[in-house]
Amino acid sequence: MIALSIRQPWAWLIVAGHKDIENRDWPTTFRGDCLIHASKSATRADVEQIRDSLIAEFGTDFGLPSFDDLPKGGLCGIVTITGCVTASSSQWFVGEHGFLLERPRPIPFQPYKGRLQFFNVPEYD
Repeated sequence: MIALSIRQPWAWLIVAGHKDIENRDWPTTFRGDCLIHASKSATRADVEQIRDSLIAEFGTDFGLPSFDDLPKGGLCGIVTITGCVTASSSQWFVGEHGFLLERPRPIPFQPYKGRLQFFNVPEYD
């Protein structure tokens, strides 16, 4: 199965069912299930800044866990990519391209090394 590495807290927001689009500067023709990999690169300051932005924009932080409780450096969920758009009415769309995400579901956290772009995780094939 393919996977996509996403920084926290965005990975958590996707898997928890709040964020319905993933912004990228490159398009994809891929459609189907995709593992969500929470990258290691999150910082405490980034997560707190994003929490403040969520509250300002949405009036809630969606129950976002603390920095220490966010999984980092592994697989944490699966979503179905149903399309790729260059415009969207989603409040989450800010990029050049947006991957449309449906059916988010968490999986037990599994440490796993991420990569750029899509990458294959043979254990899930």
